[in-house]
Amino acid sequence: MLSLFHHPLPLLLRSKHHLSLHFHSLPSNSTHSFTNLSNLLQGRIPHSHLLRIHAHIILVGAEQDNLIATRLIGHYPSQSALKVFHQLESPNIYPSNAVIRVLAEEGFCSDAFSVFRTLKSRSVSPNGLTFSFLFKACFPVCDARCVGQIHTHVVKCGLARDCFVCNGLVSVYARGVKDLVSARKVFDEMPDRIMVCWTSLITGYARSAQHEEVLKLLLSMVQEGLRPEDDTMVGLLSVCSNLEIVEIENWIRVLSELIDGLRYNNLTNDWVNTVLVYLYGKWGKIDKSRERFDQIAGTSKRSVVPWNAMLNAYVQNGSPSEALSLFGLMMECHYCRPNHITVVSVLSSCAQIGDLDRGMWVHDYLKAEGRKGTLARNTKVATALIDMYSKCGNLVKAREVFDQMLTKDVVSINAMIMGLASNGKGEEALRLFSKVKDFGLRPDAGTFIGVLCACCHSGLLENGRQIFLEMSQGFSVPPKLEHYACYIDILARMGLVEEALEVVNSMPFEPNDIVWGALLGGCLLHNRSELALYISKMLVKLDPRNCAGYVMLSNLFAADCRWVDVSGVRWFMREKGVKKQPGRSWISINGIVHEFLVGSQSHPQADTICRTLDGLVKEMKLANSVGSSWG
Repeated sequence: MLSLFHHPLPLLLRSKHHLSLHFHSLPSNSTHSFTNLSNLLQGRIPHSHLLRIHAHIILVGAEQDNLIATRLIGHYPSQSALKVFHQLESPNIYPSNAVIRVLAEEGFCSDAFSVFRTLKSRSVSPNGLTFSFLFKACFPVCDARCVGQIHTHVVKCGLARDCFVCNGLVSVYARGVKDLVSARKVFDEMPDRIMVCWTSLITGYARSAQHEEVLKLLLSMVQEGLRPEDDTMVGLLSVCSNLEIVEIENWIRVLSELIDGLRYNNLTNDWVNTVLVYLYGKWGKIDKSRERFDQIAGTSKRSVVPWNAMLNAYVQNGSPSEALSLFGLMMECHYCRPNHITVVSVLSSCAQIGDLDRGMWVHDYLKAEGRKGTLARNTKVATALIDMYSKCGNLVKAREVFDQMLTKDVVSINAMIMGLASNGKGEEALRLFSKVKDFGLRPDAGTFIGVLCACCHSGLLENGRQIFLEMSQGFSVPPKLEHYACYIDILARMGLVEEALEVVNSMPFEPNDIVWGALLGGCLLHNRSELALYISKMLVKLDPRNCAGYVMLSNLFAADCRWVDVSGVRWFMREKGVKKQPGRSWISINGIVHEFLVGSQSHPQADTICRTLDGLVKEMKLANSVGSSWG
């Protein structure tokens, strides 16, 4: 039980003479009746004024009035609230509920239950609010036994079919103690279900990775003609993110058939289409995602959820330009404000194409329009900014965002380490790595990917060797295939190709195309043509449909002027239907991003650009011939 001896009214309760010194500034009508005193306690009250009112309440003997006590309790923290409550000789349900609420909100769960037991011993009947506050008290302790006991009291009090109480039960069972069997039983027996109840159950199933149950609930909602709120949709989409391809195909079929049967129910169609936008994006069918997005009515696009689903689909499928165009359309809809999920997708798109101007605009928008403290407290947004600035080459801004974060997690540290690594600041990356423990964190697998990449890009052979060896021994992080690939890349780049090959043969994984590609890159860099030929063939054998092995093999033959072999490789690629993925690049000029695809004439100024390039090539050839004649 909380101590009752640290009351915020020191000396005010000692005598009526002393009390009279503290209410002289109260409004004159405050002395007329208990009702006036009760009215004075409504709304927000400065602490000093509250103490004067409380002193006057005691002076006129109004401290036993249940309504006045209820309002006083609502203004005080838990210890003072308990003091006020325990001074009541005959408390009714209202001050009892008020003190249980204060205790539950401050995390004093056992004290809230103690007050509830006192209430029962005095034969005061609890109501729906009583149980609502008790359920809130159960969340921090996650005690299934306590929830079960409260459920028993609910039944005894005849509130087992009360919609408000049942919603609290579903929530605490599903999200608090994760007893989904009990949550579903209460849910199924409810006479009327409100949307919060559906959301609680969906969230519970989602956190327990019971994907099928969530999507079955979605179908039930459609059958009951309900329209989910944004929170419900977020739960549904989070479940969709964990589905396998076969499951995605199945649910796209089920939902598509469902929406065809609800052709005239626009509201239901819109949120089912939002789920389909997300599922098609996960499946890689980006055109289908956009088709479904365009079918969503304008009124439904007042919610940020469908926009986020489409943005996510573009980002996941390597279409950053389309994502930024969609974001531009969204910002033209003044009734729809981006949230942190929108911002993360947009910053990821900016990072992919190097659009620093747009990324900085988003950063400025967050400073001007976002909630105060968002950048310092929201680690996901801050991490996305760090990643964007790093990939756009602005390490100063990336470090500025990182330093301003109030709480750093391992993901944000990993992003900063990788940013330093990719910009050739290997030693800085290692210094940050050495401070991970100072932040009270443990490095994870992603941290070691970053520091190994830092060693690779900066040629820090011995550091890389030591870090790779200490991963499992000093940090209990067993190296995965990608860690081996990074380490092999370090060795191969430094010319230690044989040692790198020994690591390949000794690792507990089958080498993939990244491993063979790293080895092959080292061979080409250090003119190890025979070994390069062997590795190229291994790369082709590993993945016959991947163009990388063929391209490297062709380049190897070309370097030795083996043109017949080059032609042979290209013929073989045509026969097997293997196509080289065209290169793609972006450049930002005056805030406009221009995209170029190898062999494509899609840019509106393609003819002008080609003529300019042809002219430059002629001038270079001419300059070269003049220089040769002078030599």
